[in-house]
Amino acid sequence: MSTVPPSFSALVALFFAFFVAFGTIVEAAPQRQNGNGRGRNRNGGNRNNNGNTNAQLTSQERAAQIPEGISEATDGSTILDTTVTVNGLDLRFKISGPADQFTTASGVDGATQAPGTEGTLGLNVLLHGDGGQSFFDFPNQAVQQNLAGVVVLAPDPNLFWGGGSGLDRTDGVAHAQAVNDLVLDVLPQVMAFNSSNVFFTGVSGGSLLLSGFFIPQHMTNFLGNGVLLNCAAMAPQVDFVNGDAVAQSTRIHFQSTTGELELLQDSIPQSIVAYEQLAADAGLSNAQINALQTVDNSPNGGHCEFDEQGFVSGIQLMADNFATIMQGGNGNVNGIGNVLNGVVGNENLVFA
Repeated sequence: MSTVPPSFSALVALFFAFFVAFGTIVEAAPQRQNGNGRGRNRNGGNRNNNGNTNAQLTSQERAAQIPEGISEATDGSTILDTTVTVNGLDLRFKISGPADQFTTASGVDGATQAPGTEGTLGLNVLLHGDGGQSFFDFPNQAVQQNLAGVVVLAPDPNLFWGGGSGLDRTDGVAHAQAVNDLVLDVLPQVMAFNSSNVFFTGVSGGSLLLSGFFIPQHMTNFLGNGVLLNCAAMAPQVDFVNGDAVAQSTRIHFQSTTGELELLQDSIPQSIVAYEQLAADAGLSNAQINALQTVDNSPNGGHCEFDEQGFVSGIQLMADNFATIMQGGNGNVNGIGNVLNGVVGNENLVFA
C-alpha cells in the first residue's frame, strides 16, 4: 500500500458514481426499516426490482466494492482509507493529514512518525448519516485549525450508526464503544496526533449515536473538546460516565433546519433539554451553559440542507465552518448568519 496508481482517484470516482446511479449509498436521513429490510429516504429512494445482482447486496456489501487505498485530499494532504477489526466489528475509516504525520506502520509514502507517537494535530472524527453518504464524501478531510479529518463507516449491513432503525438504535452501545476504541487504540498506530484535542461531528444517524450513546459513555475520555450534532439528536439512552465533568467541559452545538424530518422534530428538542439539564445539575449557571451548548435551526431547508440547496452541500457548509462554530470562532456561517444561540431559552425549536 506504499504506492498508488495515478488512476486511483478516478477509479474511486467511477465506482462511487456507479453506486449512486443505482441508489445504493445515498440514504442519509434516519431510516425506518421497510419490508425488504432496507430504509427509505424522504425522496422515496431507488428500489431496483429488476433482478440486478447488485440490488441484492446490502449497503455494506456494496460499499465494500469501492476500493480502499491512499489518495490526495482537497487541501493536498494524504488520505488513508483502510479497515481494521475493533471488538469483533470491521471498521472502515479514512484519515487525512500531512504525509509526515502518518506512522511508518501506515504504509503511507513520506510517513515519519513511530506508532503511538503523540503529535501536534488534533482530530475531527465524523460519523455519517444512515446509508453512508458522508463517509464517501469525507466533507471534513481538509486540515482545519489544526484538526485532521477522520470519517468512520458504520459496521452495519444498512450502514446505520447504532444499527436498528429510526430512533431505535439497538447496537448503539457496541458501536459507541467501537468508535471510542478506534480513536484511543487504533488511530495512534496510524497517525501521530494530540489525544487531548479530539472533536466529533455527527450527521443525521451519526448524531443519534453521538448524542444517545457516545457522549454519555465515552466523552469522559475526551474532556475539554466538543461535538457538532448536525440534523439529528436524541436524549441520552444510557447512563453517564463522569457526567458532571463531561457537562462542565464539553462544547455541543445542535444544528437543524426549519424543514427537519418529522421524526426528529421532537427528538432534537428532547436532546437539548436533557443536555441542558445535565449541565445545570453539574452546577453550571445559565450563562455558563449557553457558552458551552448552542443551537440553531434557522436555515429554510430540508433535512441537513443547511445551505438551503441540498444534503451534500449543506453538510459541506457545516464542515467548512467547523472551527467557526466549535473552536472559538464568531459563529457566523455564510448564508446562515450567527448560529451560536445559547440553548437556555431556545429549547423549543420552531419547524415549518
